[in-house]
Amino acid sequence: MRIVVQRVKEASCSVDNNITGEIEKGFLIFIGFKNDDTNDDMQKCLRKVVGLRIFEDENGKMNKSLHDVDGKILAISQFTLYADVKHGNRPSFTEAMQFDKASIMYDEFVSMLRKEGINVEVGIFGADMKISLINDGPVTILIDSTSL
Repeated sequence: MRIVVQRVKEASCSVDNNITGEIEKGFLIFIGFKNDDTNDDMQKCLRKVVGLRIFEDENGKMNKSLHDVDGKILAISQFTLYADVKHGNRPSFTEAMQFDKASIMYDEFVSMLRKEGINVEVGIFGADMKISLINDGPVTILIDSTSL
C-alpha cells in the first residue's frame, strides 16, 4: 500500500464538474493498493497517517498532527502509484490491485480513518477526477507499507 500525503490549505475533487469532496486545512492523500496488500498494511498506514506530525507548532517546527490542528482529509484512490517504468516509457500496472478488490480496500481504509475521528471527504473510486489544491509548504510525504 502506498499513500502520498500532501499538507494542504485546501483541496477539492470534482467529477463531471460536480464537487465530490472538499476540505480546508488538512491532508490530501492519494491511496494505491498492490496485489498482495492486507488489512495489516492498512493498519500500519493508518497509524502513520493519523500520527504524522507535519503541521507547525507555536515555534514554527513541524510538530502537530491532524488531530492537533482539527484538520481534515481528502482521500483519493490512485492505482498509478504502482506504475512500473523500469522497461521503456509506457508504465505497467501489473502490481496494482484489481479494481473490485482495491475498491473494497479503499472504502475500508476511509472507514478506518473516520473511526479515528477524522472528517474524511472522498473522490469517486475509478472515476476521472479533477483535483484542485493549495499545497502548504509544500510538504509531501510518501508512505509505503513495505517500509513500515
